[in-house]
Amino acid sequence: MMNHAVVIAGGGPTGMMLAAELALLRVDVVIVERRKNQDVEGSRAGGLHARTLEELDQRGIVEPFLTQGKTIPTVFFSTMALDISDFPTRHNYVLALWQERIERILASCVSELGVPTIRERDVVDFTQDDSGVDVVLSDGTTMRAKYLVGCDGGRSVVRKKAGIDFAGWDPSISYLIAEALMKDEPAVGIRRDERGIHGMGKLEDGKRVRMVLNTAPTQGAPPTEDDLRDALRAVYGTDYGVHDITWLSRFTDMTRQAVSYRERRVLLAGDAAHVHSPTGGQGLNIGVQDAMNLGWKLAEVVHGTSPDTLLDSYHAERHPVGARVLRTTMAMTALGRGDERTNALRESVTDMLAMAEPRKRYAGILSGLDVHYDLGAGHPLLGRRMPDLEVTTPSGPTRVFSLLHRARPVLLVLGDQSVAVAAWSNRVDHINAKYTGTWELPVLGAVAAPTAVLIRPDGYVAWVGEGSSDGLHQALSRWFGEAALPVTGEPHGIR
Repeated sequence: MMNHAVVIAGGGPTGMMLAAELALLRVDVVIVERRKNQDVEGSRAGGLHARTLEELDQRGIVEPFLTQGKTIPTVFFSTMALDISDFPTRHNYVLALWQERIERILASCVSELGVPTIRERDVVDFTQDDSGVDVVLSDGTTMRAKYLVGCDGGRSVVRKKAGIDFAGWDPSISYLIAEALMKDEPAVGIRRDERGIHGMGKLEDGKRVRMVLNTAPTQGAPPTEDDLRDALRAVYGTDYGVHDITWLSRFTDMTRQAVSYRERRVLLAGDAAHVHSPTGGQGLNIGVQDAMNLGWKLAEVVHGTSPDTLLDSYHAERHPVGARVLRTTMAMTALGRGDERTNALRESVTDMLAMAEPRKRYAGILSGLDVHYDLGAGHPLLGRRMPDLEVTTPSGPTRVFSLLHRARPVLLVLGDQSVAVAAWSNRVDHINAKYTGTWELPVLGAVAAPTAVLIRPDGYVAWVGEGSSDGLHQALSRWFGEAALPVTGEPHGIR
């Protein structure tokens, strides 16, 4: 039997991001992945939203993504383009980049951190007790872990074996998605009919065509080449001589969410925790953000720095985010229908989103920049993402995101305020700095400048100082464990 602190079922973007976070914090983690290599069938997800890019930036790994992708200054609510170029972030755009490239870059990061990946195997069963989880793989191998995290997709075996209900709605629409060559020149672009939206576009080689065709809801067998040709003729009156089909699949707007993201020592993230229509490009992004929220918390519990109850905050914070994404994608899917009543509704929504405040509100939701964890009453920054300010420290100028590269919490003290946190010095980086600019948040706008902020490793603000240290020690204890006793020799905390 192999022993690891954490076993991750699934080596897609969510699983790899979680593994990287844990490895960065010196947690013994292993990925179990059914694929032989990191190849992705088809282009699948096509972009990274602003908040995901910020979180990659917080770890110093965003550049490889930026060099391979294309920036687009808009997000799309159904087919309505919402400009985000005026949002106060370095990444005020969507980065168009296919999932295959996203996964390869993440795989390189995971490899550099020394995370082992067990390939061509699945997690098929497990039992858990008060001290750990016995995990069974598809080849009969067993593993013992302190925690098991299911990042194994919408049909998650981990979720099912944990007995976690997947509540929600059955599909109302079905799409064929394919990549192929065509003898005749296709009608590139979006087309709408009484069924809804269809689209075709050239892939990067300028030859292959990616097509998405709205069809009647269906169950059962995978789609065939004849199904694709029939769907093309139904929408366009021709099949364009489609041939050399390299990817053919079906997706729906099935919308479901795990009622709990945690069952004792088993946790869920990404599609294992929530599935929905791909409209708006939300799935991969909120999976990566799930991983960022969970990683540092799981590391603290594994290292014994924080109690097991810290993991309850993962569900408390991320479940509402997932629920809102489900509602948003259902709304966008409904607006895509082509009947006259929906057309009238879409015209009204388009008019509304042309106004500044509604545009900012919905663009904030889609970009992930407006996520607000409920950490109690207080300053508007509390529970929101920390802006990437350019600050001046005793070591020279730097960016706030650069201070988060090690995935450690940061107490950023600005101005002349005196803050004493010696009892947490081995767990929290205490940085004195100066900043004279304005503080601005997406959607909310300008906020009052604080004198100090406690920033969690995922980049969210856990405490705000406004001229005093009131509440700081409580926030430190809540998120990063109780104060360490003075000792000589080896210090306490995460090493």
